[in-house]
Amino acid sequence: MSMKLDGKAVSAQIKDDLRERVANLKRQGATPGLGTLLVGNDPGSVKYVAGKHSDCEEVGIRSIKRELPEDATFDQIAQAVRELNDDPECTGFIVQMPLPKGIDTNAIIGMIDPAKDADGMHPYNLGELVLHVRGDVSTPLPCTPRGIIELFKAYGIDLDGKEVCVLGRGITVGRTIGLLLASRGVNATVTLCHTGTKDVHKHMRRADVIVAAMGVAGFVKPEDVKDGAVLVDVGVSRVFDEEAGRYRIKGDVDKACYEKSAAYTPNPGGVGPMTRAMLLANVVEAAERQVAARA
Repeated sequence: MSMKLDGKAVSAQIKDDLRERVANLKRQGATPGLGTLLVGNDPGSVKYVAGKHSDCEEVGIRSIKRELPEDATFDQIAQAVRELNDDPECTGFIVQMPLPKGIDTNAIIGMIDPAKDADGMHPYNLGELVLHVRGDVSTPLPCTPRGIIELFKAYGIDLDGKEVCVLGRGITVGRTIGLLLASRGVNATVTLCHTGTKDVHKHMRRADVIVAAMGVAGFVKPEDVKDGAVLVDVGVSRVFDEEAGRYRIKGDVDKACYEKSAAYTPNPGGVGPMTRAMLLANVVEAAERQVAARA
């Protein structure tokens, strides 16, 4: 029988642990603070940022909100980043993506203090991830890949020697999760597939684990999945439901694949909650490192 990897349940356990760690930090005179920089009023981004601050309230993390209008200039956004870098109450922050057209996103990310990089996507932190083959990284890790690994651990899924097929080469998941999967602590063999891959279906059929992060609704079909594979669905697409007369969120994995799998992440309710939990973990760990440095 296929096992559902419940990201909501595991993230709740992680939050319980973080709540205790935050309380311990406060006893030492340190309160973790998550900063968010939101540029514009994209409905999805507004909702996502609100969810992050709701999570902060759950575990006792201070919320620090910075908002700029849609027509904010590069210099104004850069100044807001510098202010968060300099704010002692902010132990970690994110710049909500996407930024308005014409803004150099990579340049803005590069301005973030690596020690306060709550998303784990600063070039310095990605470089540290590349360097530490053993997996002993002390810098912030990318939230979604880390969340997937933690979900595997929570359910006792051993990836040592397993063949993992990653679909999609985006920086948020596809190009970064392979670094965590191939570290000696996990020890998987990773194949990264993208639009240039010849016969991607052949790679999927061979895989023990499929991590789908393409944003193509229902791309992974039952005929692409070998019996007993583990399916991780990261993709998010808005698809119009003719019967309901409204849009619904759909993942990259066709739900008909579940019965062939040993385990799967639902979408929604699988990877998403883990990503949010790991963002909180990065902020708390940054505060713990600050306290340790003062000791």
